[in-house]
Amino acid sequence: MRQNPARRAALLDGAIEVLAREGSRGLTLRAVDAEAGVPVGTASNYFANRAQLLGQVLVRTHERLLPEEADLQGPLDTGVLLRQLLARMRRERSVHIAMLELRLEATRRPELGTELTRFLGAQLQGNIGFHLDSGLPGDRIGVVLLYLAMLGLIVDDLTAPDILAEFPSEQLIDTMVARLLTVD
Repeated sequence: MRQNPARRAALLDGAIEVLAREGSRGLTLRAVDAEAGVPVGTASNYFANRAQLLGQVLVRTHERLLPEEADLQGPLDTGVLLRQLLARMRRERSVHIAMLELRLEATRRPELGTELTRFLGAQLQGNIGFHLDSGLPGDRIGVVLLYLAMLGLIVDDLTAPDILAEFPSEQLIDTMVARLLTVD
């Protein structure tokens, strides 16, 4: 398999765009080549098969959605961090839509389901650890509830934004933080 990191990233970014635009049924190695603007057959030099491509797309989505280091400096505020998360999701809309497609594809492919569960589980545990280690308010359950609430907010915001048109996202986030991160 080829090892050019920039070419691999371009192919994975191409795969993300194809997933977001055409769904998992439209994701072929040839479609990835076309989206990345590389010669036909290039993706097959980097990925042994579609399953390997899907697994590496998971990792690439994570890379593209990581917060900037500057966002994690200074005193942290959960509401600010969540507004930054929503802004990243809006900027990187295709990345999150591709993740939704991967979630759906995982329901049909047990091997991807296992990989996705492991991947998302590790991310969730990392988020819980970061939250608690940073001294932010709340406990493990509150962080999980916030994760679930934000996932719903992000899905609606990216797929059917008019549903929440009368509810400003900043107000929703502030209310989620206040209600879900209180410790009795």
